[in-house]
Amino acid sequence: MVLEIADFDIRPGTEDQFAAAYLQARDLLAVTPGFVSARMTRGIESPSRFVLLVEWQSVEAHTVGFRESDRFPKWREIIGPFFAGDPKVEHANDVR
Repeated sequence: MVLEIADFDIRPGTEDQFAAAYLQARDLLAVTPGFVSARMTRGIESPSRFVLLVEWQSVEAHTVGFRESDRFPKWREIIGPFFAGDPKVEHANDVR
């Protein structure tokens, strides 16, 4: 299992619209082979900061299966207009 951590800074004043757009776009992630789960969080101290946590079966499920699919441009079309800058995306494994 691999955890994708995507850190989004959203234009102030558009946070609620971004949250609604994410809910609309979430299914584009969910239908991707290798998708396990997704959780979007919103900062309390920094309400324009959102962090998306996606569990994938592998890094390739995300980087190839999703990012190179026709779903990714649709995903960015829906949520991208709210970005204040480029998202920071990293992958992590559990420490065991």
